[in-house]
Amino acid sequence: MRTVILALALVALGAVFRAADADELRGTGDLGIVIERTSGAVTIVDTTKHSVLGRVEGLGDMSHASAVFSRDQRYAFVFGRDGGLTKIDLLRGVIVKRVLQAGNSIGGAISDDGTLVAVSNYTPGGVRVFDSDTLDPVADIPAIAADGKPSKTVGLVDLPGRRFAYTLYDAGEIWIADLSNGEAPVLTKLTGIGKLPYDGNVTPDGRHYLAGLFGEDGVVHVDLWHEPLVAERILDGYGRGEEKLPVYKMPHLEGWGATGDVMLIPAVGRHELLAVDARSFKEVGRIPTYGQPVFAVARPDGRHVWVNFAHPLNDTIDVVDTLTLKRVHRLVAGPAVLHMEFTPRGHEIWVSVRDADRVQIYDARTFALKGELAVKNPSGIFFTARATRIGQ
Repeated sequence: MRTVILALALVALGAVFRAADADELRGTGDLGIVIERTSGAVTIVDTTKHSVLGRVEGLGDMSHASAVFSRDQRYAFVFGRDGGLTKIDLLRGVIVKRVLQAGNSIGGAISDDGTLVAVSNYTPGGVRVFDSDTLDPVADIPAIAADGKPSKTVGLVDLPGRRFAYTLYDAGEIWIADLSNGEAPVLTKLTGIGKLPYDGNVTPDGRHYLAGLFGEDGVVHVDLWHEPLVAERILDGYGRGEEKLPVYKMPHLEGWGATGDVMLIPAVGRHELLAVDARSFKEVGRIPTYGQPVFAVARPDGRHVWVNFAHPLNDTIDVVDTLTLKRVHRLVAGPAVLHMEFTPRGHEIWVSVRDADRVQIYDARTFALKGELAVKNPSGIFFTARATRIGQ
């Protein structure tokens, strides 16, 4: 009888604790952050309630900042332009730790097992790797090219097997860093790939790494399943015979529209998207666009790709149908559209409108405006669902 009474008492006590804590507990799957481009801060948002949960300051230069998330989606790792790597607790709304790991940085990635955070650097160049729990240094990988000169690194993404891929901008090389056997990286170097590889991305299955070339018209493809690795040119000379346009903003390949059958890649300095067959990697079409594309972001089901543009045509968004390769909608969102992010299943898309100090939320199928959030000079929008995807 005493055992039964004690058990009932513990049950009742547990119920009291659960009732008391219920309002304090929450998941992290519908959280995200919005980069405040000029104020050294991020805004934490709830994507279900369309609300602002908090704001974290003291992150340094955020003029080209990006972020990745821990596997449990509780922590954001923010990469600042000033070389700052900042770990933020999204539930508590505080900085856990911040390190100035370089003088000038350009993005980063987190390993597939969630234990390593890597940062690509302009100054002093190379890639530095940190323990995701403590932000203690794990590896320093200088980018000394085949000609013996240092290089900026860009296009850093995670690959399956505790690996990272990135390009050497000055040298025209692609490197794969394998940290699967401990802290000493094993490097695979593909040289002579072309002039000024400015960005890179990996397909959602982790198989194909592509790097865009700024110094010449073309894209470089590496099939990561084949040994030995080989860098092959695709879309070679896609602007041949035509006058080059001034480039007001570099397109971002990490925002390409990768769907089941086709990839839509922004063409450097051109008012068009390049459609590439996802199996043969041959060009299958071109889509005229309103301006020079910066991001081409695929809805999670792959049917539509939303495209924003460089200055001075950066108030408008085109929506392209990936089946017909035609524009199906165009909307004017406001001054300086910088980034777009779909909710995990693609029912909404969030758009940062920097010069209006707001984030606008659209229905991804009807294109209707559903809501707005006041955010100071917003740029990158990053949702925690990225933690479940390769190359995010």
